[in-house]
Amino acid sequence: MIQIAEFLPPHPSPLWRMVRQCGIDYVVGKMDFYPGWEKASRDELPWSYMPLLHLKTAYEDAGFKFVALESRPPLNKAKLGLPGRDEEIEHAIDLIRNMGALGISVWCHDWMPVFGWVRTSTTVPARGGASATGYDHELMKNAPLTEYGIVTEEALWKNLKYYLDAVVPVAEKANVKLAMHPDDPPLSPIRGVGRIMRSIENYQRLLDLYPSPINGITLCQGNFTLMTDDLPGAIRHFGKQGKIFFAHFRDVRGTPEKFVETFHDEGQTNMVACMEAYRDIGFNGVLRPDHVPTMEGDSNENPAYSSIGRLFSIGYTKGIYEAVYRQR
Repeated sequence: MIQIAEFLPPHPSPLWRMVRQCGIDYVVGKMDFYPGWEKASRDELPWSYMPLLHLKTAYEDAGFKFVALESRPPLNKAKLGLPGRDEEIEHAIDLIRNMGALGISVWCHDWMPVFGWVRTSTTVPARGGASATGYDHELMKNAPLTEYGIVTEEALWKNLKYYLDAVVPVAEKANVKLAMHPDDPPLSPIRGVGRIMRSIENYQRLLDLYPSPINGITLCQGNFTLMTDDLPGAIRHFGKQGKIFFAHFRDVRGTPEKFVETFHDEGQTNMVACMEAYRDIGFNGVLRPDHVPTMEGDSNENPAYSSIGRLFSIGYTKGIYEAVYRQR
């Protein structure tokens, strides 16, 4: 069965209690990158054993089961093939080993160098006066190159292979599933930086690049629905291969070049059909609602992660799940 989870910060907060009150038993965790962590000893880095242990027990003491991790050590040098990449990869290896030792079974990693998810607005007017995030590529065409200049897709594929060669054997021994998150937005290039996790075909190439039971994907629906006109079909395609380890249940409206993130019940995707696809492939992994508009009474300091918006998305996701899975 699907493990419906929520992504929570590393320190207890009212959001933790509200999510538990909504009946969520599983947590997707985030490492504690405390001030000054960069100068910490190896045993005190956020991905070392003791900090991860304390993170795990904090979640569990609050009533959650820690089932996936969605934060990463710095990997920019590894992605760009720069000097120092082997040290960064060793940090990732330390993380994977420690996750395995602590029974945290899914790591959501990514291959977005220099910057992660990109938006041109975090204040797009949404339903009832809510604020949503959006992207307009026309506004980015004249954006300057980053300090790294032109980064080709060919280089990214080469560096990804080098990385997978190092981390996959470790993950196999640790029994930790590597779930690759898509580029957000799924466009290439942006500011001269190539993006390779941006299409159904490229995801299949990822899986074929290093065939392994632990090399798989994070099916972030907001990105995948911009890659295909048949998102339920994509879920079935990768699900039949047993490669969906983690899912983000969210929606958008638009195209890769111009879109806005929506409430879960008003985007362009048939969310019920997606849940039916998860059911039909026998998906029993972690699924969390993701990226919500900021609602009345909440702060937009953390766009796409409004606490009140999350409560709406949890209820919507659980309702669809109950309806679809009780049909049988």
